[in-house]
Amino acid sequence: MKIERLPLNALRAFAEAARTESFKHAAGRLGVTPGAVSRQIKQLEDRLGIPLFARHANGVYLNEAGRRLAQDIDSGLERIAAGVMAAQESARQAPMLTLSAPPSFMQLWLLPRLADFDARVGGIDISLEASQSLTVPAWQGDGARLAIRYGRGPWSEVKSHHLFGDELFPVCAPSMLERSDRPMAPTDLVHHALLEVCWESSQGVAFPGWQEWLEAAGVADRVPPPQRRYSLSGLAMDQAIAGRGIMLANHPVAMDRLKSGVMTP
Repeated sequence: MKIERLPLNALRAFAEAARTESFKHAAGRLGVTPGAVSRQIKQLEDRLGIPLFARHANGVYLNEAGRRLAQDIDSGLERIAAGVMAAQESARQAPMLTLSAPPSFMQLWLLPRLADFDARVGGIDISLEASQSLTVPAWQGDGARLAIRYGRGPWSEVKSHHLFGDELFPVCAPSMLERSDRPMAPTDLVHHALLEVCWESSQGVAFPGWQEWLEAAGVADRVPPPQRRYSLSGLAMDQAIAGRGIMLANHPVAMDRLKSGVMTP
């Protein structure tokens, strides 16, 4: 049968009804009445000269001919969808860069720098994915998928480039330091809430936090461990900026906030 002679609306109604063996569900998906779906399927059956559903008092069921036709239609629709996606990709003028990074790093370091990157480079569509899990980088046609991760390495199956070293230091709102007439000493932390960021890298490695910092400062026996814990640096930073405690931060995550003056080391 030539394509121009196929009752395409009836085929669509049949495909929807076949998925759930329900004219009512098909009608809901198509935005028509169950009666309209029934008439379109009857039209298709008359055109083909065979029944496609067994009709009973409590519902309809695909017969063998209907089941085979439903499989063929689904395969055809998948090919059509794949063809549409391929056409869209071929029409894309700019290469696509998919960039995956931890949520707080993306929010506090990467996003503020994208406008400058776009101004200098331009012509690249960028897709961002906030994720802690390791995404394997890959070339994808005219684009690429890259990942930024926090960890010690080595990273298996990837080529990696070192971006930053890491140094943790306490940061807080300037107002917290203004309450004292002298610089804050490590022992003064006993009077403040310590905000802890607790997370592991995709390698399953736990990174240093307040306990290690207090031990290095020689005050672990005089300053209690932190009571407030957060899964993201951005959450702890918002609390620190609001004057609700002191957090440990590294330079890439804190640099813009330190430069703006809303936080101080």
